[in-house]
Amino acid sequence: MRRSEFNLAMATEFGPAYAAVVQADLVLTALGNRTAAQALADGVQPREVWLAICAETDVPRERWYGVGLPKPASAS
Repeated sequence: MRRSEFNLAMATEFGPAYAAVVQADLVLTALGNRTAAQALADGVQPREVWLAICAETDVPRERWYGVGLPKPASAS
């Protein structure tokens, strides 16, 4: 997962404004009691941060994977 895909996944799941709050304020126990912003700044992979957020906020498992990916180009 690229950082842009992470950002899209966050905005899709939480809405753009609340995604920023979650990223800055939610302490993730799975990532050593760091926020998502701290973990990303420390070099933790965006996919790992995304999955920790999903687990911590009870995002349904069917939305853990595949989010943040650009829509495939339609076949012409």
